[in-house]
Amino acid sequence: MSNLLTLPFKKTYPVNVKEAARNYIYLHGGGHPDEFKDDMNLWQNLRKDGVGGVVHVDRIDASLLYHAQLVSILTKLPADIGLDIAYAPVFQEDSVPITMRSLVFERCGVLFNLASLYSQLAASEDRSTMDGIRRATANYQHAAGVLSFLKTTAIPKMVYPPDEEDVPRDLSETFATSLELLMLAQAQECSWQMAKLNQYKNVLIAKVAARVASLYQAASQAIRGASPSIKDIFPSDWLPHIEAKSHHFSAVSHYRKSIDEIETSRYGIEIARLQEAQAEAKKAYDIARRGRIKPSVLQDIQSLLETVQKSLSRAERDNDLIYHHDVPAASSLIGIAQTNLVSSTVPSALSDPTSLIGNGRLIFGELVGWGTKEAINIYNDRRQNFLKEKILDASAELQHTADEALRILHLPSALEALERPVGLPPSLLRKAEEVRLEDGPTKIEVSIEDVQRLSQQDQAILDEAMDVLDNEASEDEAARKVNSLDRLPSHEANVELITKEKRYRTILTQAAASDETVRQKWDEWEQSIIELTWSEEDLEASIPSSTISSSATTAQGRETQNHSRALRVQIEALDDLHRTREQLVRRAQTLVAADDIRERVMRLAAGYARLAEVTPAMFEDVLDGELAKYDKFFVEMGEIWQRQRAIIAEIQRLNELFLRSRKDDPVIKEREHALQNLELAYHKYREIMENLDEGIKFYNDLATILLQFKETCKNWSRSRNQQIHSLTRSLQKLSVEPRSDTLPSTHTAPQVDETEPTNLVSHSPSSVDTGPPETSKILPNTSSGAEARGSIKPQPRTGLHTSTPTLSTPGKKSASSKSALGLPALTSTEWDFEDIKLPPPPTPKRRP
Repeated sequence: MSNLLTLPFKKTYPVNVKEAARNYIYLHGGGHPDEFKDDMNLWQNLRKDGVGGVVHVDRIDASLLYHAQLVSILTKLPADIGLDIAYAPVFQEDSVPITMRSLVFERCGVLFNLASLYSQLAASEDRSTMDGIRRATANYQHAAGVLSFLKTTAIPKMVYPPDEEDVPRDLSETFATSLELLMLAQAQECSWQMAKLNQYKNVLIAKVAARVASLYQAASQAIRGASPSIKDIFPSDWLPHIEAKSHHFSAVSHYRKSIDEIETSRYGIEIARLQEAQAEAKKAYDIARRGRIKPSVLQDIQSLLETVQKSLSRAERDNDLIYHHDVPAASSLIGIAQTNLVSSTVPSALSDPTSLIGNGRLIFGELVGWGTKEAINIYNDRRQNFLKEKILDASAELQHTADEALRILHLPSALEALERPVGLPPSLLRKAEEVRLEDGPTKIEVSIEDVQRLSQQDQAILDEAMDVLDNEASEDEAARKVNSLDRLPSHEANVELITKEKRYRTILTQAAASDETVRQKWDEWEQSIIELTWSEEDLEASIPSSTISSSATTAQGRETQNHSRALRVQIEALDDLHRTREQLVRRAQTLVAADDIRERVMRLAAGYARLAEVTPAMFEDVLDGELAKYDKFFVEMGEIWQRQRAIIAEIQRLNELFLRSRKDDPVIKEREHALQNLELAYHKYREIMENLDEGIKFYNDLATILLQFKETCKNWSRSRNQQIHSLTRSLQKLSVEPRSDTLPSTHTAPQVDETEPTNLVSHSPSSVDTGPPETSKILPNTSSGAEARGSIKPQPRTGLHTSTPTLSTPGKKSASSKSALGLPALTSTEWDFEDIKLPPPPTPKRRP
């Protein structure tokens, strides 16, 4: 039996590499999956022999080749391609394996098993011969080198989700360090054995043994210093074995040094060395005996202890009778210098995978690397974000600012009232025609009815959900009158559902208040909006006419005309600026549409080493340089900001002078007021329609959530009813058995009829699958599968948007937006939404 420790394999399981790789390439581009059929087959075949599990020297090259190809694959594919890879914890091959979607996890497993293979090959060598000792020493050093490579190169790239608890603790840096030190200690022990067989001088053998003891001590300290979760991975006899070895070779070192002291006639120091050797050997023996380590190790320690004791008795007798040398204290002994003969040897095929593959075929060698593709995607995202935020959004904000400023000043309607003393301004005629073609008043009335109908429908859905809970409560109460139920009553068990219902009720109440505000706005502006639907003749007849011929000859009239012309010039300058801004936006959009960085990034990626890991960060300089060509648009947009600000300020100043010059002309004021009222009526029409359309969408989105809530109530109620039915059947069964006068505990696992749903393990919405939720008759579709699991995020109500009175799958928008009336969005945290969690089932309890 070997007196050294062997590192076992991490057990792994077959995986369907081809299917996962094919799906990834199909979904993420880079070519058609059929183009890489041979690569997928090669990957699948290499994995069979490359993941370890068989102790044979030929498997070293198989593992090294598979690792080299994994390095190549990771330059082409991301770590997560949807491939579930499972490895059992080391020392626990029969336990539940840890499964991760990570090719880095696969690489770490391959490296760990390669180190295990080296250690097992070393342990299988015949160390009674010099060649066997040399091979064992080399294999242990390679095992240590692989573990060092694993610790420094592969493990740092393992990424775990923040909430992940089931992580491979045996693939941690601390665990790998402990094993590396152990492999080095065993390699040094083999070197010590070789030195002993070669009959080196005792002083040199003592130095080699001192290094063995030091390495074993470092390994034991690494294990003891690890966290409990890592320390518990090791078998119970490993730490005693390592500590016993440390004391054993410390004793060997002192013993060999004592022989050297005899040769130099230092008999007192010889005794001190033998005393130290005896103390260390006793410690090793005690640890080995209590730790129940390998018998071969215990025999080695016991043999050494007997030899040391005999030598000490002989030395003390000779010194007492012949030499009479003083025996120094142990603390005064000079430490034994250590001679290190081993080191962590990383196989060249690990540090340089290209040396193993050479000019051979690389798996997915023709596929564009994921780092390269990601760099291109990052550039495209940054470019689109720049276009949207710095150009499109800025342009829209400029337009909104200018329109709002003119609206507040009642321009250009005030100028048109003066410039066209009779008739209607063309801009007003266009707006009136728009309302007339849309049949604005009728459209508003229909939308108001739709909003009211949808609101009532949502209210009805919520009431139906409460009816389900009420019916369940009634059944529960009736059942309690017949039997004693060992479970929470309904009013306590459904408290979370009732709380959720109250929140939904509050949402509907606040939404109804917003609807009332919109109706009041319609009542206030109804007549003015109706006037916009009149014919041009009727509309023109309703506007007072004015003349300026009589006032143009007066000083005040001439001043008004001058200010009017100056205002018109500035408004036209603002229009010119708008056209300039729109041209800038079109130029930026054209450049974005023609911009393609793919060729440059691909050319740069081709310049890296063959198996170099290409990451998006390597292309940062290129991406920044390419994005710099869009800076000119940002600068021009800033200049337009400044020019518009100056023009609006001038318009405000001239408008103030214009108003002062005509404040005493009642006829012009009356006409201006009438035109401004119609202009404002148009804006109110558009505002009311936007509010109503968003109200329709709001209620459609809320209906989706309420239907889910209703289904949750049904599932919860169904589970509660199944418990009652199960109890009833149990009572019927027990009624014919002896000693059946006691009601069985309701915590016993219910026996459910095979024809009934059996979702009794968990009452959460995610664990119950009863088909799609109900839909209202006016709603064309229901929530998606993801939403049916409780993750509905309806589109926020940002002021009651446009939509038709039908339910559509809600899109995602910012959860922080609010409506113009102050109503929070459905996804806003102000509603205090949370995932619906159903009350747990009764805790199982044993029958007495």
